[in-house]
Amino acid sequence: MSQQPVNNPSMLGNLDASSLGPQPTYLPDDHPDVEVAVRLNAGEEALDIAASLPASCLAWAVLADEAYAEGRLVDSYAYARVGYHRGLDALRKAGWRGIGPVPWSHEINRGFLRALFALGRAAAGIGEQDEAVRVEKFLRDSDPEAITALSG
Repeated sequence: MSQQPVNNPSMLGNLDASSLGPQPTYLPDDHPDVEVAVRLNAGEEALDIAASLPASCLAWAVLADEAYAEGRLVDSYAYARVGYHRGLDALRKAGWRGIGPVPWSHEINRGFLRALFALGRAAAGIGEQDEAVRVEKFLRDSDPEAITALSG
């Protein structure tokens, strides 16, 4: 029987220690953002989509991006906050318990991650530095790839 370091075990009995932490959360295939993406790609306005699918994260994130691009920081903040809260509701429904990865690689998660990014950006823009820092940490803990993708 081989010995492993006590302070950093790779196996616990027959279990791989890396599988014991919070598992990634994936929004389901029937999340409203699936339909929103189709409608946005067809050229429909995000404002109309948000009105008909208010549980979407993506529609609110797009509205936040549009408002930010126009210099309407308070509007951007408000839209991003709605998308963020809709996303938290959906993540909890999908089994998320407040911690753990929310992978950018899963396309349906991207609306939430975009809303979270937009919230941090708008919070910084209106001088809410504590919230901007908290949101950046949340985004980094969710998936650092999201920051790279959304910043570039």
